Amino acid sequence: MYRDGQLEEVFMKKRIIGAILISACATFFWNCGSDAANNALPCVGAACVESAAAANFTVTDTCYWLPGDLDYLIYNDGRVTDSNGNEIGSFDAATGTITKTDGTTIENVNLAELTELTPEKVQEIKEAVEEAKNNGEENQGNSSNSGNGTEQGQSNATVGSSGSGTSAPVESSSSFGKVQGGVMDVSGYPVPTLKNISGNGTRGWNTRYWDACKPHCARLKAKADDGRPDTTSEATYSVLGPVARNCNINDVEIPAFTLSNTVDKYWMGYKDTGNACVDAEGGENAAFTCTDMAPIAVNDTLAYAFVASQPGVVNCGGCFHLQYDGGFNDQSDNNKPKATHLALKNKHLIVMTSNIGTDVKNGQFDLMVPGGGVGIFDALTKQVKGNNINWGAQYGGFLTLCQENSNCGYDGTLDCYQSCIREKCDEAFSNHPNLLRGCKWFADWYMAADNPTYQWEKIECPQYLEDKYYTTINTTKATNIKWQDDWSTYNGGSFETKTCWSAGQDPEDPNNPNAGCR
Repeated sequence: MYRDGQLEEVFMKKRIIGAILISACATFFWNCGSDAANNALPCVGAACVESAAAANFTVTDTCYWLPGDLDYLIYNDGRVTDSNGNEIGSFDAATGTITKTDGTTIENVNLAELTELTPEKVQEIKEAVEEAKNNGEENQGNSSNSGNGTEQGQSNATVGSSGSGTSAPVESSSSFGKVQGGVMDVSGYPVPTLKNISGNGTRGWNTRYWDACKPHCARLKAKADDGRPDTTSEATYSVLGPVARNCNINDVEIPAFTLSNTVDKYWMGYKDTGNACVDAEGGENAAFTCTDMAPIAVNDTLAYAFVASQPGVVNCGGCFHLQYDGGFNDQSDNNKPKATHLALKNKHLIVMTSNIGTDVKNGQFDLMVPGGGVGIFDALTKQVKGNNINWGAQYGGFLTLCQENSNCGYDGTLDCYQSCIREKCDEAFSNHPNLLRGCKWFADWYMAADNPTYQWEKIECPQYLEDKYYTTINTTKATNIKWQDDWSTYNGGSFETKTCWSAGQDPEDPNNPNAGCR
């Protein structure tokens, strides 16, 4: 991590989304690689804003760009300059430490993770930016942070389409169409080929829940091991970012974070949109899980779902292949697998981590299933309201109701469990089609299995899960979206914004050395 004690800056994910990005990459193909290790520059033109900043840099030889409270340029001879070529410190390659002229340090700097710049590359960027301007293109960016809901400040933030140096302030934000109830449709997506992993020695088990809370992975980063994208540098952020989507109470996607509610002309920073599970963060007016993150069947033997995973072991956005073995977590000679577990045997589930659960164990994936229990936190009963809805046990949900002797009992038949759960799904989610579909998936595809066991392996994520997971709003470094106390009425379209600027670029006060907004 890169730290100077004053900021945790947010950097652009090199995952390129949308046709406009493809166009830019086609024009400037040399800098659109997705591999952070190749030090490729982010794309330029109408799509991206990061490399536009470098167009104004003074670069005299090969160097490595570390964004921060300043743009640090680290040369092979150990010199460190700012973007204007002024020497501001030295770099010790042996320890990975920048020592600034004021005596403060930035530690754990890895040049291999930074963007390499040369005078020639800076000139190419400058020409590309000029061409984009001549073509009437305008870059607009939204920030992507990841953390714990506390504010993250910047003292030299590059906002919107502007780069650092001579950048102009940005007053508008991109518009986003209404995305309500997200379409759950796997048709048109390629079906992955999965190997048989039975008996590979990685036995784990599912638990289940659906609390409807803002996903852990849609929050600003709290600490290094919390599994969320590392926002301390562009390179580290590109490995795991951007953050997960979240929606308002009406299931319309809203920002995962915005400008802080305390920004002023002397300071700018970001803050999570609130978590609907926490009344102090807005409750019904805050962010929920988007309902199209409910499980979905690809075919009779393959399905997709989202999970909470173990902290410190599994990162946000990680995907895993589970192959069910017909057992369950608490089985014994006196408590053998039920018909439900046997019916699930040899089915395959691909899961993607959208939450990090502090109570989740190694190999355990806590499956997000509507009707699976409201869990330790609960926003579901704020979003789904109805008279006399019985949600079942806090941990276990509708299946625990169906296991009661008045229904199917603990040793009931598969048909009885499936019929009982479908009935509970209809009673609760008749006005919430994605939740209804996901709830019935538990009965029909998952065979109402209670804490089933499986073998598992880490795999690449299917495109369908990525499309449901990644934010479509906070996709780049900077945001000028204004803080809102109440997101419940947002129905798509443009966001209210503020004008923000980089350090020393206040358009109304040339003597103001700070980044800020008004």
